[in-house]
Amino acid sequence: MRIGVLASQGAFAEHIAILRQLEVEALPVRLARELAGLDGLIIPGGESTSIGRLMLTYQLTAEVKKLARGGLPIFGTCAGMVLLASRISGLDVEPLGVMDITVSRNAFGRQRESFETELSIPVLGEKPFPGVFIRAPIIKEANGRAEILARLADGSGVAARQDKLLGVAFHPELTSDLRFHQYFLDIAAGRQ
Repeated sequence: MRIGVLASQGAFAEHIAILRQLEVEALPVRLARELAGLDGLIIPGGESTSIGRLMLTYQLTAEVKKLARGGLPIFGTCAGMVLLASRISGLDVEPLGVMDITVSRNAFGRQRESFETELSIPVLGEKPFPGVFIRAPIIKEANGRAEILARLADGSGVAARQDKLLGVAFHPELTSDLRFHQYFLDIAAGRQ
């Protein structure tokens, strides 16, 4: 299995390291031609405006949209989830618009409001998942085929799936828990 990780900006190296721990071929993607032949793509956390602008500059936006609509499994974490969304508050770059979710950027405030918490995510099993939230977004609503997979105690959506698209508001790549990446690989392999 070949999984690309968008390597324009953000926590791409951490995703690549986890994929390699899971014995998957992990490739950095910076140019549109590097999307060819992938079994899945990860759009990492970072700064959503910067990532969106770099995707436009390097002509990745249209190709990623086309691949997503064609069924390529895509996993967006934090800023990556923001870019997958159809509707976003406070973003001055057009999102990919491939996932039927409404997202609020930086929902918890600035860097000092970052936090960690244990999340109940039934698709990953009974054991709580360590959620690392850094200037994190939230999912305000999920429509159509999009379904919320996890919520905070206050009811805010923090993980969603729509067909082969997966979005999380936190950073699973900054933990030692490999279950979310494995779940994505299972989606890519058609096992989920």
